[in-house]
Amino acid sequence: MLNYLWGFMILIGLGYGIVTGQVEALSNAAIDSAGEAVTLALTMLGIMAMWTGLMEIAKRAGIMDRMTKGLYPVLRFLFPRIPKEHKANEYIAANIIANVLGLGWAATPMGLKAMKELAALERERIAKQKKPGRMNPDDVQVTKASDEMCTFLVINISSLQLIPVSVIAYRAQYGAVNPAAIVLPGLIATVASTLAAVMFCRWMGKKGRNQN
Repeated sequence: MLNYLWGFMILIGLGYGIVTGQVEALSNAAIDSAGEAVTLALTMLGIMAMWTGLMEIAKRAGIMDRMTKGLYPVLRFLFPRIPKEHKANEYIAANIIANVLGLGWAATPMGLKAMKELAALERERIAKQKKPGRMNPDDVQVTKASDEMCTFLVINISSLQLIPVSVIAYRAQYGAVNPAAIVLPGLIATVASTLAAVMFCRWMGKKGRNQN
């Protein structure tokens, strides 16, 4: 769907440039934008590499384990069906911490690992329901997202941010006078979105349990 959307936008832009006689300006803008995209990608690559490295150091130093334990009451509230010692808790906590720090792209690898663990957990549940003790979870096909998957996705998208590092980097790249001015508005907006996400997930979870 996104491929069609982007293709449509490109065709509209090209068509408008041809109709209005701005083909030369359109070509120059495309070339300039390509150069800016490379520069921005390199800038963001450096920031993401730095923070990803710091996260790995924190993990090896045991800091991530302590943070995970500190976040456990929150994780227990949001994901009550995930076992306490399950690997998914660590990845979810790391993703939440990265998002809170505003790392954006750096949070993606942990988010993918968390989803993988949540899918494995769902396969185990389905195997126990169908043939307790006899069915291999790896043979189970997960065709529908679990409550935990949906909750994690919604929380991840709402993305509470204390320090929006990525946005600050974007603003600095494009010459903002005060790139960090986004911190307070961003905090207010993401607190509101996260609270709305939590309330929605809790309401939907309760609704699903009542229907079952």
